[in-house]
Amino acid sequence: MDTNDTAHLVGGPRDGSTHDAGDSALLELEIDGMIHRYIRTTKRHDDGGTVYTYDGMVAPGGGEPGVEDPAARVASPRADAEGGAGGH
Repeated sequence: MDTNDTAHLVGGPRDGSTHDAGDSALLELEIDGMIHRYIRTTKRHDDGGTVYTYDGMVAPGGGEPGVEDPAARVASPRADAEGGAGGH
């Protein structure tokens, strides 16, 4: 049986588009220097792909001074894996 790894994005800046998701529960897309998060749902699209819903936008490095306490931030897993603030 073939697996359909297509994510159908709902909401946010990529509403209505598709993305290859593999088996990821969280998609993080960098758009204009910000990380946009989409979370896997239990819903399926007509083609068998999984529906991912928009969860919001965060700065790649987490909290910004004056917006939230940077020391108490929850960092982007993608940014942490890449060694810091949003580098490619």
